[in-house]
Amino acid sequence: MNTSRADTIWRLMAPDDLGHVTTLAARVHPDYPEDTTIFAERLRLAPSGCLSLMLDGQFGGYLISHSWRGLLSPPLNTLLGSLPTPADRWYIHDLVVAPQGRGQGHAQVAITLAENAARQAGLPTLTLTSTRHALQFWARQGFVPEEISAEEQAILASYDPQACLLSRPVG
Repeated sequence: MNTSRADTIWRLMAPDDLGHVTTLAARVHPDYPEDTTIFAERLRLAPSGCLSLMLDGQFGGYLISHSWRGLLSPPLNTLLGSLPTPADRWYIHDLVVAPQGRGQGHAQVAITLAENAARQAGLPTLTLTSTRHALQFWARQGFVPEEISAEEQAILASYDPQACLLSRPVG
């Protein structure tokens, strides 16, 4: 599963990476805090959807993704217990590239890897919750807003007033 470009590699996340994930998440998403236990659970439930980005041998980002069903986002900082079955989509829980690695295509590679995981699971759609800060980025990646229920609107409001549930077909 290693995808490399020069001094960069996306690899399967290891439990030893979780401290780096939590630290980077807190630095990049201070308004959306999540406990290490959330990331550890996602890694345990969907190891093939959890990747670490290494830049010059240093931790430089991560992708947390997993199978999902329906149009209710997992609430922020909430344990799932298990993944829903049957699933109907692949959910990108979080994608972060450290500031020093941005603008070099690393996020697009991670999205492609999430698509590969969705394909392997036989799931036709990528879905995610976007905060107000990332809406333009996700729109450039082809994600569009879903029609949502009042229950989903309440979940999104716990992120921020402009948070949005977005999806796109697996390419």
